[in-house]
Amino acid sequence: MNERIFGIFSLIIACSYIYVASLTQLSFISDPVGPKIFPYMIGFFFIISSIFLIIKPELNPKWPSLYRFLEIVFITIVLIVYAYSLPTVGFVISTLIATFILSWRLGAKIFEALIFGLVVSFTIYFLFHNVLGLSLAEGIWGF
Repeated sequence: MNERIFGIFSLIIACSYIYVASLTQLSFISDPVGPKIFPYMIGFFFIISSIFLIIKPELNPKWPSLYRFLEIVFITIVLIVYAYSLPTVGFVISTLIATFILSWRLGAKIFEALIFGLVVSFTIYFLFHNVLGLSLAEGIWGF
């Protein structure tokens, strides 16, 4: 029964997500696909997943332990803080810290997680900034 309740809750969120995506203002200069198609695609799969949970829930679901649930909450908080810190701190530092914490919580040793964070943040910055010519959040340090 819990999965059906979760499915109904997810369906409400998915429908709200598509509604908010429909409010996106389009500029007169846009590509044929437009900026709305990606949120619509995510919302469509979100709705399909929610309906699947409502129609066919698992008979004996195995819920995570309290420790795992708190890990999920912690990771969610890290990702929210990452999103809000991008404009202030910048892409490189925010991504370094976020990937360090995520890889550490996924089982990497602290030194390995730090190396992974450094490699990921600088590699993505190099690819987006120098190769693709796209700008990323600069933050207070300018990178």
